[in-house]
Amino acid sequence: MTEPWRDVTVPVEERVADLVARMDVAEKIAQLSSVWGVDPDVGEMAPMLRDGLGPMPAWSDLIAGGLGQLTRPFGTDPVGAADGMRALARRQRDVVAANRFGIPAQVHEESLTGLNAWRATIYPSPLCWAASFDPALVERMGAQIATTMRSLGIHQGLAPVLDVVRDHRWGRVEESLGEDPFLAGLVGAAYVRGLEGGGVVATLKHFVGYSASRAARNHAPVSMGPRELADVMLPPFEMALRAGARSVMNSYTDTDGVPAAADPALLTTLLRDELGFSGTVVSDYFSIAFLRTLHRVADTDGEAARLALEAGIDVELPSVNVYGGPLVDAVAAGAVDEKTVDRAVFRVLVQKCQLGLLDPGWAPAEPAEVDLDPPEARALARDLARRSVVLMANDGTLPLAAGSRIAVVGPRADTDEAMLGCYSFPMHVLAHYDDVETGLTIPTVREALADAFEVSYALGCPVLGGTDADIAAAVAAATDADVCVAVLGDQAGLFGNGTSGEGCDVATLDLPGRQEELLEALLATGTPVVAVLLVGRPYDLSRQVSRLAGVVCGFFPGEEGAQAIADVLAGRVNPSGRLPVSFPGSGSTQPSTYLAPVLGQHSEVSVVDPTPLFPFGHGLSYAAATWGEVSAPADPSWDTEGTCEVSVVLANEADREVSEVVQVYLHDRSSSVVRPVQQLVGAARVDLAPGERARVRFGLHADLTSFTGRDLVRIVEPGQVELRVGASSADLRAVLPLELAGSTRQVGADRVLEPSIVVEPA
Repeated sequence: MTEPWRDVTVPVEERVADLVARMDVAEKIAQLSSVWGVDPDVGEMAPMLRDGLGPMPAWSDLIAGGLGQLTRPFGTDPVGAADGMRALARRQRDVVAANRFGIPAQVHEESLTGLNAWRATIYPSPLCWAASFDPALVERMGAQIATTMRSLGIHQGLAPVLDVVRDHRWGRVEESLGEDPFLAGLVGAAYVRGLEGGGVVATLKHFVGYSASRAARNHAPVSMGPRELADVMLPPFEMALRAGARSVMNSYTDTDGVPAAADPALLTTLLRDELGFSGTVVSDYFSIAFLRTLHRVADTDGEAARLALEAGIDVELPSVNVYGGPLVDAVAAGAVDEKTVDRAVFRVLVQKCQLGLLDPGWAPAEPAEVDLDPPEARALARDLARRSVVLMANDGTLPLAAGSRIAVVGPRADTDEAMLGCYSFPMHVLAHYDDVETGLTIPTVREALADAFEVSYALGCPVLGGTDADIAAAVAAATDADVCVAVLGDQAGLFGNGTSGEGCDVATLDLPGRQEELLEALLATGTPVVAVLLVGRPYDLSRQVSRLAGVVCGFFPGEEGAQAIADVLAGRVNPSGRLPVSFPGSGSTQPSTYLAPVLGQHSEVSVVDPTPLFPFGHGLSYAAATWGEVSAPADPSWDTEGTCEVSVVLANEADREVSEVVQVYLHDRSSSVVRPVQQLVGAARVDLAPGERARVRFGLHADLTSFTGRDLVRIVEPGQVELRVGASSADLRAVLPLELAGSTRQVGADRVLEPSIVVEPA
């Protein structure tokens, strides 16, 4: 008779319950562990990874009795697809043979800019996803990434990052989806739908509050009240969970003294009891051990294991440290209840069952030649890069006139690294391999512009450092040109090996190194200067912007980024990206985002003016849509349980395609707690062919006006509000006054999180 857990006709939870009942404690705990390689030296990628954690056991010891996850078999070393599949299949067969139930490991990889593997497509960074304001395109990207991952035998991707930016000095701004929770949720949920729809588990990072660390320092403590957590940090996770994400990763930080990895109020009460999450919680790398070594809330590894397991962390990543022998000993000593282990292993095995890893006849994917950067993926990367380029300023110099002599200068002008964020494979892994090529064709801005223009080149200065002679050479090149394109920005890296990326926080938002000095020298030539920013965060350009002929921002636009930048500069593409982060005004005052109350904005009670130079949602085009009627219902009464429809008519009177991003902001004129002056509640990208007209309709449920009240309960509150409709948070085309009518209404996790949007011919 077939054991129930092996019978695919039996419901998943019954199969898993039967299996768990057959396992001993050591076998259960083995399913909560992971292994990063066999005997890997992972210390190069980040500091403190093995500090104080002891030597790694032998491979056979690590998998004895089973294994929960295999960590990054493709994303640790430059291994070809077929060789990686061969090695992974061998490891999986070892794992299956090492446990009496024949359960394979779940395999995870980083997937922030595509699969983080050698020669795999490098898509634009998440800031670019957000700048595109195009969730449908992001969903297509997620689906393509899933196709690649599944072909290699990978089950889980560690993305998206849903941390809402509160201070742009934080190094991981480049990994985020910007400073607005609605936009982050809208785009993050689209990525989740794509990845999960392709059969790969999406992992939401980092639950929750990571990006609000003091002074924007990585891993630093967080001082944040429950209202900010609920109204700013949490909504993107809620939207992505509703999109079907099956895994969540904890934050490294502590909030008010309690580390997230040891906080049952976050990982169980909030995440599971209130939000209804039923998937797995995986630890951020080494964060359980950090409870002892860094947070120092545990004296022993066993105590760290107890705290994390009771809080709700199911799987320890990336390698077993405390969810191994220390946890086995803690259960044996009675310090950890076996029922707590059962809770975690049940979740882990349910997910494995969903992935088919418990099915009879399962076998690992066999070696095959897989194209990790197929033409359809490159085309998708190019489309997303083009949609994400933001034209921030233009005096008419752009697009560049045909036949112009262009001086292309600057530290990011002639390097493919300028296109890549810190979680791309070349910057994350190949930085440790001097003799290994990227394995991809990644043009530089200089190369892309040389296809259409007469181009001269000078470095000017590296990202950091440089010489007077190099700056003088750039000045000479600019002097002899019709237009100077100054390509400035960041070097992505990890833990101090760059100016942007994990552990690469900054004290100010001045351009790194001597780049501002270079820019001033170029401006002094009298040649029109267009600044192209390839950056991981916004920088202060307030001292130069009035003298610049144009400003274009690409963030880290991926392998097709240079072509997208060149297409915009040459006018082949009508720029249509919008800023997901504000660019600071004079003085780089931080922390400051557009989500500020009255006293967080410029006022007479302080001489410090946080008004941004370029506001959230800003972006120019060479040809823009013509705005027509913006209308709301004739009756200004909006029931606190009802829906308000707002419509906007757009027309394209130009001779080329235009793309507009219609943005709807909520302004609450008076409320029971202090609220932002305005916040995004709706956005729609509308593409129009020449002569085309369209009407976009937003169905805005009153739930979208909800906030956390004085008693920390989320409510919809009656009163006077405005819907501000425009092309950015500062470029408002209509203000629609409305009255939320009815009684105060409590709402919860099942509330409406997004408006309905219909685009139709007008």
